[in-house]
Amino acid sequence: MKHTEDFKREAVRIALSSGLSHARVAADPGVGKSSLGHWIARYRPTEAAF
Repeated sequence: MKHTEDFKREAVRIALSSGLSHARVAADPGVGKSSLGHWIARYRPTEAAF
């Protein structure tokens, strides 16, 4: 199953803000931990440089 961009971004948001382990966040919707790690690397919010 291919996940939508919105799904991936939401998973990253939850992983970074929930305080749960990445393994736990990945397990809930049945996503692999390594997939979540890739999504975090790709979709992690960046701070704007001023």
